[in-house]
Amino acid sequence: MMQRRAMARTLAVAALAALAAMWPPRGPLACSAAGHAHVPVARRSGPHLMDQRPGCCYSSKHRHKRRPSHSRCCRAKAAGAALPGRGMATAAEASCAGDGLRSEFLEVLHSRRRELLVPLSVEQGSPVKDPLYQAPLGSREAMESCPRKEVENFKEKLVEENFYLITELGEQGRLPVLLLRLNDTVPKRKPVVVLLHSSYKCKEWLRPLLEAYASRGYISVAIDSRYHGERASNKTTYIDALKSSWRNGDTMPFIFDTVWDLIKLGDYLSDREDVDPCRIGITGESLGGMHAWFAAFVDTRYSVTVPIIGVQGFRWAIDNNMWQARVDSIKPLFEEARIDLGKNEIDTEVVKKVWKRIAPGLDSTFDAPFSVPLIAPRPLLLLNGAEDPRCPIAGLEEPISRAAKAYEESGSAEKFMFIAEPGIGHQMTANMVKEASDWFDRFL
Repeated sequence: MMQRRAMARTLAVAALAALAAMWPPRGPLACSAAGHAHVPVARRSGPHLMDQRPGCCYSSKHRHKRRPSHSRCCRAKAAGAALPGRGMATAAEASCAGDGLRSEFLEVLHSRRRELLVPLSVEQGSPVKDPLYQAPLGSREAMESCPRKEVENFKEKLVEENFYLITELGEQGRLPVLLLRLNDTVPKRKPVVVLLHSSYKCKEWLRPLLEAYASRGYISVAIDSRYHGERASNKTTYIDALKSSWRNGDTMPFIFDTVWDLIKLGDYLSDREDVDPCRIGITGESLGGMHAWFAAFVDTRYSVTVPIIGVQGFRWAIDNNMWQARVDSIKPLFEEARIDLGKNEIDTEVVKKVWKRIAPGLDSTFDAPFSVPLIAPRPLLLLNGAEDPRCPIAGLEEPISRAAKAYEESGSAEKFMFIAEPGIGHQMTANMVKEASDWFDRFL
């Protein structure tokens, strides 16, 4: 344990050193005795807290949720309260600001599916024998290093469930779910870890992680994100969907539509008799890390969150001409937009217009500086590579600073940590897998 703490401290300090080298520090750089890094906490005005009281979390089954008694008086203040440059607001106003931003995001999700809403239902599925991958596969070595408990006759005791959640009308409204658990009844209600795959992969790719968490007594769950896995018909399905969103503006295949599915998954999991609804964690790699970030922002039932190489500042990347690596990951979409806009090359204008079209608010209202702090005070671990071009560390300064402030002001500083692994680009490593595992064991 002491060795792990020392490693966490070393990685965190290295990340902070990288941050400090990129801009003038706005506050002290320090690590607590427990090894948790505290990034420079800028005493900016504007609250970034959330109300964690019963009735404040969103459930898609209860669209008219209970609100704190002060919500009516400060609803009009919510939008302005979260903006930098204003005086310090009360904790109540901060809570309303978070509630308001979540409501805005939910309105965006509803805006392109008003005619598609249906009651949540479940259909039986079966194991996928030949998973569809839309790009060459890398190594599973990092996932296979995930800590697991030695369970006698593990394969015989492992229960696998394959099913579909109907989250809306249409082909993409059929959400494939893979769930693993041990065949035991103690305790009756167990914690859950939701694991989310990266671009062009699928839920079956995550099997080593699913089995590792299941061996330790968790219910482990994976889904196919939109236009991936069972929701894809060929190796260009995801890219084709992104292009269609740009042309027609009727879907949001980049991040947002899958977040809708994760809200519905939260509904389903919370109703299972073997799930502790207060102990649902969520993590993911790359695109899956973005899904975890936004799901935890909008749905407070996700009680512990670990985005891995997923959080970035979209507006920062645009303002600092650091958008190229992210664009390259889905370049055919931006090439099509470039042609439609009559451009000779992809430039900042193309990037801004694409984000606005396929994910409204991604580089503004719902960007990391505003949404990440609203995960507080629920435990949040951010794992990145210090050399990641898609999630540049310099672009994380503001979201991390604001998140650190939110956790500090909510009395939960120990529940937030940011680690950037030195010398690592856009890659999930064994260290990251171990840090995530330890975080869930500690807080979930």
